[in-house]
Amino acid sequence: MTDENLFSLNSTFELKRIYNIKMITISFENRNGVGLCEFLYNSVKKQILDGTLKPLEKLPSKRTLASNLGISVITVQNAYSQLISEGYIFSIEKKGFFVTNLTLENYKNNVVQNQIKLDDDISFLEEEKSVKYFADFSSNSTSFEKFPFALWSHVMRQVLNSGDEKLLERVNVKGVLELRKAISKYLREFRNMYVSPEQIVIGSGTESLYSMVVQLLGFKNIFAVENPGFKKVYKVFKLNGAEVFPVDIDAQGINPESLRKLNANIVHISPSHHFPTGIVMPVRRRKELLSWLLESENHYIIEDDYDSEFRFIGKPLNTLQSEDSSGRVIYINTFSKTLSPSFRMSFMVLPKILSEKFNEKFGFYSSSVSSFEQFTLAEFILQGYFEKHIIRMKNYYRNLRNSLIFEIQKSKISEFAEIQEEESGLHFLLKVKSDFSTEKIHLELKEKGINLPLLNEYFYDGTERVKNIFLVNYSGIKKNDISKIVKIMEEVFNNNRK
Repeated sequence: MTDENLFSLNSTFELKRIYNIKMITISFENRNGVGLCEFLYNSVKKQILDGTLKPLEKLPSKRTLASNLGISVITVQNAYSQLISEGYIFSIEKKGFFVTNLTLENYKNNVVQNQIKLDDDISFLEEEKSVKYFADFSSNSTSFEKFPFALWSHVMRQVLNSGDEKLLERVNVKGVLELRKAISKYLREFRNMYVSPEQIVIGSGTESLYSMVVQLLGFKNIFAVENPGFKKVYKVFKLNGAEVFPVDIDAQGINPESLRKLNANIVHISPSHHFPTGIVMPVRRRKELLSWLLESENHYIIEDDYDSEFRFIGKPLNTLQSEDSSGRVIYINTFSKTLSPSFRMSFMVLPKILSEKFNEKFGFYSSSVSSFEQFTLAEFILQGYFEKHIIRMKNYYRNLRNSLIFEIQKSKISEFAEIQEEESGLHFLLKVKSDFSTEKIHLELKEKGINLPLLNEYFYDGTERVKNIFLVNYSGIKKNDISKIVKIMEEVFNNNRK
């Protein structure tokens, strides 16, 4: 049972609502050479274990604690992240950080002793519930029916029955070696990438990896991200103290000349399948970006290869990492698209020089991903199950995409809309003629249970850059629902001609 779930037990326990934040007082005078982050982490952990910080007590925000102790926000963030990964504290979005109930019995005793009624609004400590749509074309969810539950549980049992003592050992910050070896083999065979396991870092989602990249490269850099683009990347960079700017793309992707004008030295791109436009970066532009890398030792490319497995025509394109001679491309990928977003396991491939620097900077961390899940995934890959799963999912998504496109094309929608960029990845664009009010269509579809986002939503300045283009991310819809979805779309589109 998680701490968040404990807060919903309002029928059994009465909870203490916390109005006063527990301020943490720590002296850094006797660190004896220990780094600020590690000293802060150990001090807070000690206060939790000795009862100074009590279960469910709210901790100060990162900024407040940093100001009170006279240290940087990044130092506090790193310490909090380590405490979260080890289970000493937890966070609730928009509510803050709280001390974990290390045992359920402690939780019961704490509540019984306080006996203070919780105010009517219990939702202040609950996860916000997202809106549920009949069809959500903005979601990156995957098919529940297609997850290989039987195979996964089979491999899990194998791992458990192995009795390997490694299952209970502390895991290196880069992740379980067996999984890194398996990923290295997979990248060599299917992405033409020759990397050593030492260059690979396993993380609990791409957000944690992007945070590490910012800390690894330093805060004096200027980061650039694609505009339009995946806004979460921008937010993670910004949250970690980076100076980051959106850069407009053209028909070939991001232009190195724009990076020179901005004086940016680190750029995040998705060359194999740009999100959200679907552009595949041509060879010439790729070479221009690789040449830009050679202009300075401080230039780096962060290559996001998020759904390269699902290219429906021809072979997957070579990665920039595999073509880079400078050794300054950081490659990032995730298992969210191939397995499930809830899987929370991603990985990055660091250039060798950064791999050594990573060890020095983050060596005291433990891996943020359960070792048991890592060993299971390693076996899932090595026994060939992952490859077979990819083939099945590729066929499934191809059929799902074809069915959706077929229904659209045979409907009246085809009279006033065209489909673009549909040969790669798990989304395509739907461009509607200009005599339609797409904003009104968007709102009316939402009312009918269909979330069909506009491409304009992915531009950073909020202005209307492109006319009448919708983003159709189809990975989470069900094939049996397609006819109904298209029928509703057809009706709404027909009713909104200007």
